[in-house]
Parts: sequence; structure tokens; C-alpha cells
Amino acid sequence: MSLLDLLTDYTIQTVALGACLLGVISGLLGGFAVLRRQSLLGDALSHAALPGICLGFIIAGTRELGSILLGALSTGVLAALVMLLLTRRSRLKTDAGLGITLSVFFAVGIVLLTYIQGTGNAAQAGLDSFLFGQAASLLRSDVWVMGGVTVVAVVIVLAFWKEFKLVSFDPLFAASLGLPVVVLEVALTIMIALAVVVGLQMVGVVLMAAMIIAPATAARQWTRRLEGMVLLSIAFGVAGGLAGSLISATSRGLATGPLIILSVSAIVLVSLVLAPERGVLWAHLRHRRNQRQMRGAQVLETLYRLADHHDDPRYPAEQGMVDAYHGFATRQALTRLEGRGLVEPVRHEPETTPHWALTPAGLAEAERQAGAATREAV
Repeated sequence: MSLLDLLTDYTIQTVALGACLLGVISGLLGGFAVLRRQSLLGDALSHAALPGICLGFIIAGTRELGSILLGALSTGVLAALVMLLLTRRSRLKTDAGLGITLSVFFAVGIVLLTYIQGTGNAAQAGLDSFLFGQAASLLRSDVWVMGGVTVVAVVIVLAFWKEFKLVSFDPLFAASLGLPVVVLEVALTIMIALAVVVGLQMVGVVLMAAMIIAPATAARQWTRRLEGMVLLSIAFGVAGGLAGSLISATSRGLATGPLIILSVSAIVLVSLVLAPERGVLWAHLRHRRNQRQMRGAQVLETLYRLADHHDDPRYPAEQGMVDAYHGFATRQALTRLEGRGLVEPVRHEPETTPHWALTPAGLAEAERQAGAATREAV
């Protein structure tokens, strides 16, 4: 299939639009869940949506999307309130409250799904697709619904940006300012439930948690500011949604939802490795650089102590002796110090082994290091 065919295909356009909207609302709200250390919240709410899907089907008697999504939203909000009640009215920690809520609501959903499948209602065919998503069945009317929910979420977040930001970073300080912390937390949780509902048809109950958390997790590696994190999270969510939908469209028999999650997960992996300040690669390089600097400082101090002990600022220290003292080969450290003009190789007749001596600049640097160490000790 050519690129032009991809761009003009109605089904692919619909799925791509839905994936973009899902990326926007997931990236927007997932950042607050990550900052509030509620990474399991998306998992709990997505699993809690399953009984609502089943109840919506039972009440409507058919797979009418509006009833199913309304039911999913209802049980998702109920699960969020139960979780908040458990963590605020008992000694349970947040992770325990989320785990209990997830397990109970998902178990109820499985029981209801089994009951529906046993009724013989022909309309229930494909109802289990909400477990893993079925993006190909997305209609343009569904996209309009997703777009409306996304716009509402964006407007609410922009209207209460300062309040949500303060509650996410320091709820105690927010309470001291008189802000309704509980109301704001409930509002954020309900909107995350909205995001979960929006993504049910795209990626399903089981995988929706990753869509809430992954873009925000990736964005968190690149910036320290909430504004930048949210914008990057949205961009990563949209990029992952588009990549997954296009890969699915160009491949035969590959489900869109899992491919979207894999695409976003790839962004997370790249971010964890390559992000400038938090990335594993740069952290390793910083560690190597700090290790080299520390070894250089240690070798310089050793030469300084030897020179001071022999009362000779140009005392020629044998490299083998310095190696034996430190327990590692110091040739590289000495070469780097030579490059900085702090030491220089010298001859020490009649010995033929390498010897090194401090330069005037090296002596001054060693004295500065010794003075700094003395001040820190005091």
C-alpha cells in the first residue's frame, strides 16, 4: 500500500485520528498521574471499566457505544472514589488501595462478561474485544466523541492549571493556601477515568494503563518543568498512536492497540537511554568522567605528598610506585594530567623506568586541592 493510499483510506484516517486524540488526552493527564506517584491509577481505572462495559451492554441490550462508554465511565469513577476512600480513611498505602480496587472490579467484570456470554444474546459478539481493543471497528462518530472528551479535558486542565500543578507537587502547601485539595484530586482522577474510557476501543482494558503512563514517563526523562513535560508527553502519545496505527495498516494481521503500546514503549526505552540529564547512557558517561577526574586528583595528590615529603617540588616519582600505591594503572591519569600541563615525564638517572614530576601549575593545583580538602574537614 502506497503512502497516498494510506492517507486517503477512510478507515486508516479514522483510526489515525482516534490514535492522535488518545495520545493527546493520555499525554495530558498521564503527567499528573506520574507526578502524583499514582502510576497504577491508569491500570486500576482501566480494569475497573470492564464491569461498566458489561453493565452498559446489559442495560442497552446491544453493543451501543454510548451506553458502553457511559457504563465504563461510571464504574471507573466509582473505582477511583473507592480507591481514594481506602487510602484516606484507612491505613492502606496508595499502591495497596489501587491493587485492591483493580482486582475486585476486574473480577466483577469477568463474572459479568461470563454471564453475558452464557445468555446466548447474539449482540454480545465482539464484546470481549474491549479487553484488548479493536481499532478497526472505530467509526467517525466515535472519533467525534473522543474529540469532544479531549477538548473538555484540555479546557479543564488549562482553566485549573495552577491548582492542579500545586496539588500534584505539594498537596500540603496547597491545603494551607485554602485550596480544595480533595476536590481537585477527585477531578484529576475522574479526568484520568475519562482518558481511559476514550482509549478502550483503541487499545482495550488491559493495555490502556500503558497509554496513560508511558508517554508521561518518557517525557519526564527530558525535562524538569511540568509545562514541558505535558507538551512532550502529548507529542510522544500522538507519535506512538500514529506509528502504531500506520504499522498496523501496512502489516497483515497485526492488531493496532498492541502496536500503539509497543510504539510508545519504544519511545520510553529511547528516552531512558538517551535523555541528556536522566538517560542511562549519559549517566554512565558522567560516571566515567567523574571517575577519571577523581583518579586524576588522587594521582596529583600522591605526587604532591611525595614532593612535600622529600622537600622537593620537582621530586621525580616512579610510575610503578604510584601504580602500586593506588592499586591501578595510573598511566592514563598521568597522561591526562600531562595534557592539562600539571605533570611532565622526567628522567631519573640511573633508573630507566618512567618517572613523573609536578609542574609549577600542577604544584599550585595540588596545593589548592589540599586547601579545599582541609576547609571541608573543618
